[in-house]
Amino acid sequence: MSQIRGKYDFCIGLVLAMSSSIFIGGSFILKKKGLLRLARKGSMRAGQGGHAYLKEWLWWAGLLSMGAGEVANFAAYAFAPATLVTPLGALSVLVSAILSSFFLNEKLNLHGKIGCLLSILGSTVMVIHAPQEEEVETLDEMSHKLGDPGFVVFATLVVIVSLILICVVGPRHGQTNILVYITICSVIGALSVSCVKGLGIAIKELFAGKPVLKHPLSWILLLSLTVCVSTQINYLNRALDIFNTSIVTPIYYVIFTTSVLTCSAILFKEWQHMAADDIIGTFSGFLTIIVGIFLLHAFKDVNFTLANLPLSLRKDDRAANGTLLSTYDSFNDDEESSACLGEMQSTESLSARRNGSLSAF
Repeated sequence: MSQIRGKYDFCIGLVLAMSSSIFIGGSFILKKKGLLRLARKGSMRAGQGGHAYLKEWLWWAGLLSMGAGEVANFAAYAFAPATLVTPLGALSVLVSAILSSFFLNEKLNLHGKIGCLLSILGSTVMVIHAPQEEEVETLDEMSHKLGDPGFVVFATLVVIVSLILICVVGPRHGQTNILVYITICSVIGALSVSCVKGLGIAIKELFAGKPVLKHPLSWILLLSLTVCVSTQINYLNRALDIFNTSIVTPIYYVIFTTSVLTCSAILFKEWQHMAADDIIGTFSGFLTIIVGIFLLHAFKDVNFTLANLPLSLRKDDRAANGTLLSTYDSFNDDEESSACLGEMQSTESLSARRNGSLSAF
């Protein structure tokens, strides 16, 4: 009976996590559309500290979509471990990338599409080999977990790093480095997931008729979650306003997933009871996701599609067989190279600010 119940909870958590990714992936597009409309109107941009987006209905639609996704995500954590729910957030990368190509004209080249596919495959591997967290069924047990010295040290480091990024690094490099605002959202998100897990336990106890509202941990978790989510929304808006959506989404996913898996492993001691093949599978899946994200980001400005592949193969074959190019082919190749070089130079100054710089961090 317990195995049937476990499979039932697994399916519910899986469906909720997938629904959450769809809503959250769509919310990025709605928010970006709203921010672009404000930029065309000349309002102070969110990346510069403006809050005119609060008057834009598209931004509110994106916020509601994200809210629906977070509610589904919240419920998924109540039914399934964090190491199952969090990797499925890669689906939001795919949803956001596809919708961006239709509604924001942010085209994905062949490398980006392969990167999205690798992210999904890596998430699948991680789900298959996901470690099982320790069973925590009451707020008293959760309170004991939160008081563990390892988690206290981790939470303290997260708060210190976040404050340094917000107060020192952000004002200097936030406008040019894509990692600053995204890192703030991601590391704080690890704490918000812990709060969500604790509140999920509190809700279960509330339905069971226990005096949850009298337990101080319930209110501490609720207050902490409010602060964390508010901070995440603020700095995610800034990142979306400055940088390309198809780049913000996958990078946010990688750093956020890393933070959550680290926090969950420290809080619930998941890795102590894992088999060697599950450990290898988990790391392999996550590395596959990182490779996919790298392909999506590193080659974003390369205009390469399936239509270019036969031409590239023919050139490689001729070079391998020692065949000399004709004067006409050589002239065309030089002309195409000069045109591409001129186009890249003319757009370099715009794309550098839009897409961010990883080397400056």
